[in-house]
Amino acid sequence: MRPRQAPPGAPGPPRSPPGARLRLIPLLLLLLLLLLAGGHAFTVFTIIPENSLNPNTSLWDMDHERLFHSKKTLPETVGSSSPLRSRSLLGHEGRKSLTQNLGQKPQEKQLSCDMLLKLSRYILKDTFGSSLAWNLFRFYNCDQEVNLPKIRIGTLKVVQHKVKPFLLHRVLQLLRNMGVLSEAQQSKAFNLLKKQMLNPRKAPLKPEKEQSGTCPEADQHLVPWRPGSDTSRTAVVGRGAALRLESSAAFHSLVIRDGGMLVFADCPRGPPITLRARYILIHDGGELHVGSERCPYGSRATISLYGRASDGAAVEGFGQKFLGVGRGGVLELHGRRTRSWTLLDKTLHPGGLRYGPYFSERRWGSRGLNLRILDAGTARVLAAARFDTHLRHGECGRLRSFLATQPPGTVVAAAVGDSAARSLTLETRLLLRDRLGSAHISRLRHRQPWALVGILGGDQPFAAEDKREYHGSGTTGLAVARREFLTYDGTGFTVTAFSGWIKGVPHNGFKVEASNGIILHLVDEVTSWLPGDRIVVASTDYSMHQAEEFNLLPCPECKSNQVKIDGSPLYLHIGEVIDGVDMRAEVGLLTRNILIQGEMEDSCYGQNQCQFFSFDTFGGHIKILKNFSSVHLSGVELKNMGQQILGSYPVHFHLAEDVDERGGYEHPTYLDNLAIHHCFSRCVAIHGTHGLLVKDTIGYDTLGHCFFLEDGTEQRNTFYHNLGLLTKPGTILPSDRSEAMCLAIRSNVYGDYVPVPSTDCMAVSTFWIANPNNNLIENAAAGAQDVGIWYIFHRVPTGQSEGQYPEGQAEYTPLGVFYNNRVHSNFKAGLFIGKGVKTTRANAEDPREYLTVDNARFRPHQDADPEKPRVPAVIDGLIAFKNNDHGAWARGGDIIFCNSGFSDNGIGLTLASDGTFPTDEGSSLEVTRSIFVGESSNFGSQGGQNSYWGKGANGEYRTLPRNKTFPIRGFQIYDGPVRMSKCTFKKFTPTVDRYSSAIGFFMKNSWQISPQNNVSQILMEKSVGLKVFFGRSGQWFGNNDNDGDKMSIFHDLDGSVTGYLDTFVGRADNYLLRHPGCLTVPRWNGLMCTGKFAQLYIQARRPENLTLSIARATYHSHPLRLQGVNRGAPYQQYQPVVMLEQAYIIQWDGKTPEDIILYPINFNRGDWLHIALCYPREAVFQVVADIYQRRTGMVHSVKHYLAAPSRASALNGTGERLFYFDRASGYLFVHLQAHEAREGHSYCSQQGCERIKIMAHMYPRDSWSCVPNPFPERPATTQRPVSQHPARDCTLAITSTPSVKYIRIQIQSLSRTDIQNHLTSAFIKINDTIFLFNSHGLFFMVVDACSGAVVSRRHFDTVTGENTATAITDYVQTSIKERSLVLVCSRDIADVMGSSEMPIFTRLGSAKPIVFHKEGSFAMLGYKGQAKPSWIKVINHAGYQKAASLQHYVPLKLKEYQCPANADEPLKFAFSQTHSEYISTEAAASWD
Repeated sequence: MRPRQAPPGAPGPPRSPPGARLRLIPLLLLLLLLLLAGGHAFTVFTIIPENSLNPNTSLWDMDHERLFHSKKTLPETVGSSSPLRSRSLLGHEGRKSLTQNLGQKPQEKQLSCDMLLKLSRYILKDTFGSSLAWNLFRFYNCDQEVNLPKIRIGTLKVVQHKVKPFLLHRVLQLLRNMGVLSEAQQSKAFNLLKKQMLNPRKAPLKPEKEQSGTCPEADQHLVPWRPGSDTSRTAVVGRGAALRLESSAAFHSLVIRDGGMLVFADCPRGPPITLRARYILIHDGGELHVGSERCPYGSRATISLYGRASDGAAVEGFGQKFLGVGRGGVLELHGRRTRSWTLLDKTLHPGGLRYGPYFSERRWGSRGLNLRILDAGTARVLAAARFDTHLRHGECGRLRSFLATQPPGTVVAAAVGDSAARSLTLETRLLLRDRLGSAHISRLRHRQPWALVGILGGDQPFAAEDKREYHGSGTTGLAVARREFLTYDGTGFTVTAFSGWIKGVPHNGFKVEASNGIILHLVDEVTSWLPGDRIVVASTDYSMHQAEEFNLLPCPECKSNQVKIDGSPLYLHIGEVIDGVDMRAEVGLLTRNILIQGEMEDSCYGQNQCQFFSFDTFGGHIKILKNFSSVHLSGVELKNMGQQILGSYPVHFHLAEDVDERGGYEHPTYLDNLAIHHCFSRCVAIHGTHGLLVKDTIGYDTLGHCFFLEDGTEQRNTFYHNLGLLTKPGTILPSDRSEAMCLAIRSNVYGDYVPVPSTDCMAVSTFWIANPNNNLIENAAAGAQDVGIWYIFHRVPTGQSEGQYPEGQAEYTPLGVFYNNRVHSNFKAGLFIGKGVKTTRANAEDPREYLTVDNARFRPHQDADPEKPRVPAVIDGLIAFKNNDHGAWARGGDIIFCNSGFSDNGIGLTLASDGTFPTDEGSSLEVTRSIFVGESSNFGSQGGQNSYWGKGANGEYRTLPRNKTFPIRGFQIYDGPVRMSKCTFKKFTPTVDRYSSAIGFFMKNSWQISPQNNVSQILMEKSVGLKVFFGRSGQWFGNNDNDGDKMSIFHDLDGSVTGYLDTFVGRADNYLLRHPGCLTVPRWNGLMCTGKFAQLYIQARRPENLTLSIARATYHSHPLRLQGVNRGAPYQQYQPVVMLEQAYIIQWDGKTPEDIILYPINFNRGDWLHIALCYPREAVFQVVADIYQRRTGMVHSVKHYLAAPSRASALNGTGERLFYFDRASGYLFVHLQAHEAREGHSYCSQQGCERIKIMAHMYPRDSWSCVPNPFPERPATTQRPVSQHPARDCTLAITSTPSVKYIRIQIQSLSRTDIQNHLTSAFIKINDTIFLFNSHGLFFMVVDACSGAVVSRRHFDTVTGENTATAITDYVQTSIKERSLVLVCSRDIADVMGSSEMPIFTRLGSAKPIVFHKEGSFAMLGYKGQAKPSWIKVINHAGYQKAASLQHYVPLKLKEYQCPANADEPLKFAFSQTHSEYISTEAAASWD
């Protein structure tokens, strides 16, 4: 809150409670330690009175909450200016001052918490640098909990100093909780720490009790207020009024001003309080409080804003139907602290069952016995059959044979259709009685309804059974048999069979559904979620409309990370890491105990865009203006908020400027844990506002951009751990609009202009970031009509912020922190970096509407100054999956993607340069340490507006992006230069319908492509069927004949893609690259060549619309025809990729242009080409060489070429500037060479771009006709690629919890049928190591859950072994230790002797005993320990089913495993021992 002048005699502003301030003390002490960690030994001061210690005191047991209690400050250490102003703020003098202070006596060293906080910012700034310091300490103060990003730092050196042990103990614990210190480091630190500990004291010292302070609603000065309901009354809470609202109330409007205060009473056992008004306005010292940070509101409170758009006049600056905060206003809303959202930790299947629910109903045409066979362990329907035992005598034999083929233990559901008794033999009736436990089948009569659900051949042949009597009346009612079962993973399910007659029509059918509610397994503890609350589960498929809402049910059996829902999910929601990419669905809580809502009409009315919306969109809104005194919202639900009117949004900070310390707010402004859902215009709009924290906020089912930065000036805002999903189009801005809206709304275009929806509009985004200097940390954009996160650039500030920065500044501004964000289920792109908005009004020259989507480039430089060095924009930890078009698209300079995962996108990632040969000289783009997956094991679900359902590469049906025929690509090369290193590709395999490739190229590309594009240390897994594809003529690719299509190229530096070192990969028909040593790869439509390659950039004028023909002299009969780009511009440009030190021939499809400029692009000093250009034989030339500074437009080092007497003298490369025109052949010859040095990725030299300008004077009647090849014939050099298989450093998994390590488990079992089909080896694969099993039986492999070390393995022979069941039981009970992953694989299981059931598998996580199928297959991923992790899997297949297999990424060292702190060292040693004994990383370890 900004400090305000108190009236005379009034008490000062309330101080933060000591207990709340003490929450930051461990962090502050840590920062003091880090500052001095690199120096000499030192002593950390304490503030413990001397008489409080005695010789038996152990500082280990001291509580830090006693340490700081004084308000004295450190003089001349902290100033009033920004703590992050300069890197030298805490230089030598600052350290000297601090050291002197630490040397003072205890009573002189007592600092207030706030002062320590400020001091700590200086320390952190000096230690880590300004960027990291600013992001760690932007918005925290002593009243707030600290929740820092996880940043790894070395800390053991701190322990080497003689610091008080109790301080180090607190610091080390804090570091571990923050995630910056591993348990191994902590263990080492504690060992050192113990040497410094004092003798333990006998009685622990009790910490002082934290003072609770006074909650706002308990203030003794508050006057109870029960105003009742009068909607014609305007209530004013003014000077001297301090009211406690104790009952519901309704007004026309409520104004709180002039120091007045309104506080909601908090009576958890009383009725909820609802305040209704057309508007509420808080200004000029007025305050509205519902709870506080220290005392979250415990009851239920509702602020309900009512009124139609046509009711009454708008309030100036605010509008209608609002909660507004003006100058000097205070709005403090703090609801119950709940977890806002988390991730699903176990996959939620449709119907709650792995294979989904099942329902079948038949009437006529189902006469006889209808049967369903189900797997009792998975609820999967394995077989369906009908036997007409009424008319056909042979059906009984077929029925008996059918049951004989079913394995014992399967579930059988039976129901009579019409009639089944006439031909049902006694033998068959007895079989059904004995095998299924039927009590009524022996007496089944004509047309008698009968239904049964039982276990085939079970030890206890009990069946659920029902029958009805048929009397000829036509209605019998239904015989219903229902029985509950349990899957291996513990899900209860019910199987129902029914049979009967209704109004003369037979009915029979079956139903399989989850029973007793469906339990969701979540990553985090959610005990704050209560029965009756409403949640949303995000889509994990292409359609955002697969998000589903559920109410929570009471669940006494649930663990702390589980909830039970009341409905049945329609779609698949993934809850695991699949193929190395974290696809776990977000699960958000929509309910809060403070609700702000708009009261709505039943349907759209009036001028509320009813042509686009059938529902009322005139909701409430919250608007905060500049110079408010204090605004903090936490634990608040906003529903039916926002209006399709500019400026009326659910939460809107309007031109509030700096709202943190820079703006004078000691308690920086924030929005925390809001649930904004079913709203009508955005979620949070930040307009001309800087330094706002938006944290743990959900935006769900909203119209228009959700988290929205408006004018392009908004900076230093932080979005931390927010969730946005189901972001739909709105009408306000062109970028909000859908195609239909874009075409219909034309009131702001010029003249008769018709917008082009795909380029002018259709950009609605969950996060619309209009300035790069903002922070996005751990957010999720889980479904937008267009884009998840869009960085858009305003060339100049727009709207009411016009003139606040110079033209182009936003494009040069460095990117804030982008870390660990998720984007999925978006149609156009998950992440989009590029484009801008039109910043001029519609006019005759450009008739498009103001703020229409326009072009822009992102090229970040230090201090947003293009004269200063570039600053890489780092996209760290992006997860992008199931986006229809792009996982991510980024255009600009120096953008780096790292530690990212791309899966199931139409195109994983496209990196595009910022210009022709980019205008930001030397810039490049890069992706490193990332994973690309084509078609993962997330098959998706039909429905929810998913458009395409077809066969995947593995033959199974799945959802598909864009179209069944769309050519899926992992990494798409557009122009360049781009670099890719240390990346892994999986599951890119073409099908009969579509091309899918790991690396592909921008289709129908008329732009240039740089030969500096390069890849290295790439892992192409065996599941990649097509590594590279250059396209073919046909659908999607068109003629595949544009300039960029022909020039597609990249450089395989180490051979990790091609298998050949230092190889360039280009299109097969590109003879500018080809030489006799090249290798053609027909499947790629490509070729691999060695050599040196660069670009020739050609500009041509007068005329500017010609097609260029260029050929290498060696292959003069195979010219490449280039159309060029910028047709109709002052010049035409072409950029062929050429092989250096070769001769090239250039011709045109018309008269040669009068002005031609040749740029040697990507040439190193000394690189050269020989160029022959065709001209009319009477042409006269002026040839000039110069160096062009493209950014400034300056030209220097001008040198004129002289005419040479011969071609040889012009091309000899002696350094003379000569040209030769051969009138006989019609060719002008020049030697094009780079004379200046080039750095890094610069296209040109450090001096500028060298070039040759050729100006030809030609007469109108001159004709031109040149010979095909003016160069002498020479044999082409041959240099074949050298085979290379480099080592690869690859990333295993990309997850939203990067501190958690995973191992990749794959289990493949074999049944007897598989072996008969010549499959020999079952196997278990751990990461990249395969263990083969060639014997019959069961194989156990035990992995330590804390380290990932293989610690045990065992084979059990089920063919010749005796007492196998007993041996397995003994092994599990006695040999497998706690905290173990247990992997079980089978090969040709025979009978497991000694038991029909194996209950010991329940000790490994199965919910029920295992019954093995003879000649079947079995696979299990189990766990032995006190916990039951959500990742446990059991697959138990009969012989006729597909062999059991599973793959899973298993997290190590989870908290629930209860790993010991010192577990790392011995287990790592065990793992290395296991490696040397068992594992062959080159192939596999056979295990007989």
